[in-house]
Amino acid sequence: MILAALAIYAAGVMSPGPSFTLVTRLAASGARRAALGATLGLSIGAATYAILSMTGLALIITRVGWLMTAVQIAGGCYLIYLGLASWFSPAVTPQRDTRPSVADNAARGFRMGLLLELSNPKSIAFFVSIFAVVVPVEAALWAKTVILLGGLILDIAWYGLAAILLSTRPVQVIYQKFSVWIERLFGTLLAGFGVRLIAEKI
Repeated sequence: MILAALAIYAAGVMSPGPSFTLVTRLAASGARRAALGATLGLSIGAATYAILSMTGLALIITRVGWLMTAVQIAGGCYLIYLGLASWFSPAVTPQRDTRPSVADNAARGFRMGLLLELSNPKSIAFFVSIFAVVVPVEAALWAKTVILLGGLILDIAWYGLAAILLSTRPVQVIYQKFSVWIERLFGTLLAGFGVRLIAEKI
């Protein structure tokens, strides 16, 4: 049961999506501290939904139609905001090549990651499905705790590794050469995720 739940969780964490796009964008721009802060924010947000799912509260949320709609639209708007911010960020010039194009602030990255995770209704559905399909209601508290901690470790390890590897010097060199197009690519992806979330509720 524990291994099955963690395997499904790992597949979900590693699948492409707005969370990975955010961490990639921050890291590639040279904002390693912000990327690591976003990693922690995403991980805590995911752990929050996991706890809600364990207690059954997340299932209640998914059944309140207007609340899920509000969360999904708000999440879509936030993703569009991040996309536009990325699209219109200033280009990196030779005079600025030692500075990240995104403010390298761990607290700011943490807020971005936490808001992104908590405003993503698909996270709620993901955790509800894991605990509904794999983890029986009568499962021992210690088993649920192990799954929770294992998921938290997977989140931190995956996004943290991406933050560190994508903020290395070779990646920075590539980013500095193509910063405008890279930022527009990330901006388009983030905004696209946001538009899709909103479109699902219209």
